[in-house]
Amino acid sequence: EIIVDKTMVERIQSNPSYVELVSKRSSFAWKLTITMLVVYYAFIMVLAFSPSTLGASLNGGLTTVGIPVGIAIIVFSFAITGVYVNRANGEFDKLSNQVKADLEKELNNG
Repeated sequence: EIIVDKTMVERIQSNPSYVELVSKRSSFAWKLTITMLVVYYAFIMVLAFSPSTLGASLNGGLTTVGIPVGIAIIVFSFAITGVYVNRANGEFDKLSNQVKADLEKELNNG
């Protein structure tokens, strides 16, 4: 059983792979978050300041422009979630496993 103490936490935090993991993951998450917020708030702003744009009829029927735009925003949110999961399962997992391997190596040698 491994007991995590303050020195182990410091060793993990000073590990170059851990620093790279935290930096890349944080940066990527913020980029996706900002992208989603821009898309969502653009939709809300159009709705607030030009409701007739999203309320316009498609092909003269009952469906308005806002319906497919809203669906597209939902699909986009699922898509960027998939992008994050794909990168997390690839690059981020590799870095995380490297941190674990480095720590195990250090514990076995120390």
